[in-house]
Amino acid sequence: MSNIPITATLAERREATGPYGTAVAGTKAAGPEQPEWNGIEKAVFRVAFLYFVLQAVPLDWKFYRDLFSVNWAAVSYGDIFHLTRYQPRFFGEEDTFANWAVLLGIAVVGAFLWGSRDRNRKNYDTAWYGLRVILRYRLAVALLGYGFLKLFPVLAPEPSISNLNTNYGDFTDWKIFSMSLGIVPSYESFLGLVEIIGALLLLNRKTASIGAFLILSFLGNVFMSNLAYEGGEYVYSFYLITMALVLLAFDALRIYHLLTLERPTAPNRFRPVFQGRLKPLRPALKAAFVLFFVGFYGYKVYAGYREGTYQFPQKPGLADAAGLYNVSEFRINGQTLPYSLTDPVRWQDVVFEKWATISIRSNRPVTLDRTNVEVIHRNDADRNYEYAGSAGRQYYAYDIDPQQSVLTLENRNRNQPAERLTLRFSRPNPNTIILEGTDDRRNTIYAVLQKTDKKYLLDEARKTGRRNGLKL
Repeated sequence: MSNIPITATLAERREATGPYGTAVAGTKAAGPEQPEWNGIEKAVFRVAFLYFVLQAVPLDWKFYRDLFSVNWAAVSYGDIFHLTRYQPRFFGEEDTFANWAVLLGIAVVGAFLWGSRDRNRKNYDTAWYGLRVILRYRLAVALLGYGFLKLFPVLAPEPSISNLNTNYGDFTDWKIFSMSLGIVPSYESFLGLVEIIGALLLLNRKTASIGAFLILSFLGNVFMSNLAYEGGEYVYSFYLITMALVLLAFDALRIYHLLTLERPTAPNRFRPVFQGRLKPLRPALKAAFVLFFVGFYGYKVYAGYREGTYQFPQKPGLADAAGLYNVSEFRINGQTLPYSLTDPVRWQDVVFEKWATISIRSNRPVTLDRTNVEVIHRNDADRNYEYAGSAGRQYYAYDIDPQQSVLTLENRNRNQPAERLTLRFSRPNPNTIILEGTDDRRNTIYAVLQKTDKKYLLDEARKTGRRNGLKL
């Protein structure tokens, strides 16, 4: 591909070189001088520039409230992840397209005022270059935020014992999707690797369009998955898609001519040459970005992965008790209730998790927690993944008094009235737990739990290997 001839027409030069032509402040451009933009191009660009700057640059005061509330001496990857998910919000704490409408209105008004004071400008090549830089790094931050959570599979953990013993129809669509991803951690890691590679490609001007194309394919799947499975990230994923589209638009026409029309296509030869203070500052800022969002954040997520997924509580449960227990005998106020699939009072089975959670299955109605957005909580009390999107079981966090052999249970579902049980426990043998005590209504409860030696396909596949036959 040769340089553009001097006799090339205005349209040919614009098509071959793209919208670059001048350098950013403090730089000079290496490449052909860019022709003048027409009125429509300049008007559209002003709106787009203001809109995407408002979307990408954190101007919302709530971002800085969260930023300065972080304890940077003991920062966690959850703190950093929360900052990477920034979107301007005018209506509550949820992402909605209504926020976009407000920003678009501001951008239109701002573009009108901008245009009225800037009628004689020939083009906006410098601003176009700056906008691409902003969007490249904003998109990279978002991708790294999610990518490391998947690379070290903590975003979608393997199902808990309670989840494995819940009827399929008792899950919401999004919970089924999340658990389906969680049972294949290698695939989850692959998805994270794709996001990280796409983010790294965006950090280099020469590979930005390749990264944008890769990420568009990936984010399109994420967006459709959120729509199909009623996820709560469809607004945020589409927000990232719009940025990737703007980045790809820079080379889209050249790619179309080269690959579809099979015409000789000259590359864009604009190359910013930084001068003065910008020359050493640019590589220093890029190095700092990579060290923080790739090195430091990646290390923090890996350390968190070694400690255990953030989705489940970390407080240890009753020693050597984890497993599924059938309720062989159940009494309330001294009255024995026979086993029943329809009784809302009689317990059917009980699960002790490895952490301090007990789940009880009965026919008692459950008010669903429909949380379907990604939030990393520090405190066990706020970690609701195990029961979010799941009916059929009541989930209780518990404290242990080892001297008195007492368990104090509190219902974890924030959508249900507070419920507290105080139960003494005894273990006549390793496979039996007897619970007796009272609930918050002063009803006396007596339950005999018999541990079931149940095998799970996930565990058996891990022991024998997926290529070998399984014997259940």
